[in-house]
Amino acid sequence: MAFPHALYRTLLSTGAAGLVLCSSLASADLAERFSDADGDMVADAPSDESQWVDPDTLVFAYTPVEDPAVYAEVWAGFLEHMEEVTGKRVQFFPVQSNSAQLEAMRAGRLHVAGFNTGGVPVAVNCSGFVPFTMMASEDGSFGYEMEIITYPGSGIESVEDLAGRNLAFTSPTSNSGFRAPSALLRSEYGLEADEDFEAAFSGSHDNSILGVVNADYDAAAIANSVGTRMIARGVVDEGDYDIIYTSETFPTTAYGHVYNLHPELVDKVTEAFETFEWEGSALQEEFANSGESQFIPITYQEHWAVIRTIADANGVTYDCD
Repeated sequence: MAFPHALYRTLLSTGAAGLVLCSSLASADLAERFSDADGDMVADAPSDESQWVDPDTLVFAYTPVEDPAVYAEVWAGFLEHMEEVTGKRVQFFPVQSNSAQLEAMRAGRLHVAGFNTGGVPVAVNCSGFVPFTMMASEDGSFGYEMEIITYPGSGIESVEDLAGRNLAFTSPTSNSGFRAPSALLRSEYGLEADEDFEAAFSGSHDNSILGVVNADYDAAAIANSVGTRMIARGVVDEGDYDIIYTSETFPTTAYGHVYNLHPELVDKVTEAFETFEWEGSALQEEFANSGESQFIPITYQEHWAVIRTIADANGVTYDCD
């Protein structure tokens, strides 16, 4: 893929940043049905060609959001481009949860997808997901930050003020919506969920943000890129919530294919991402709000090292079989 070289945005000096240093090469734990002969930490394509899948219709899913119909329109132009490049019909699959998306790929019903940051290791290890690209800005930099937000007048002005209050996470597989804030709150502030504060799961970053704005939650851990896009769409306004913590920078949604997709079709899917023209597209209109304007190449082994380290710090294991 002839994408420009990817650059990390500057990491902020936080307690979570220290986690990166302790185990940057944390290992993957692929399910037994997968093999990894080349050691790149993702499932190899089956050696038996009869196990390759070459569907008439490719099914694509974007990571769960509060209103999947909005993103069906956002992705429509890109999926038309993928149809032209692959010669296949491409269908948008509006998943309602991370678990539904993971199970769909594991069961062979989902071929190409964008998984959220924290969900990528689960998808890789349990569903045979092979990530190869992500969105980035014009200069090749990429990523987002985890923020802890609260509503104005909540009485919460610092992380320490979360004690005795309630905090919304998104889902257990989410990096910014659960794993990173859990590690941070425990290691830096001595705050444990359901001991020092009440925890809830909203299901998505959109739901967490709206829940805080409507004072359903005292606070929430979110990906700031989602908040930026919601403000740009007019779903919420600047000033509807206050930010009490901002993390280091993490990689954003990874896009890839299921491991047993026919190799020739994999090449075409990859080409679709590589050759998509952003200018004037609905993707540009939506994702420019978070500074993204192109797809760049990635590897799970390199770009998800920090996420695997955070998972290790939280004691995450993968029992896929």
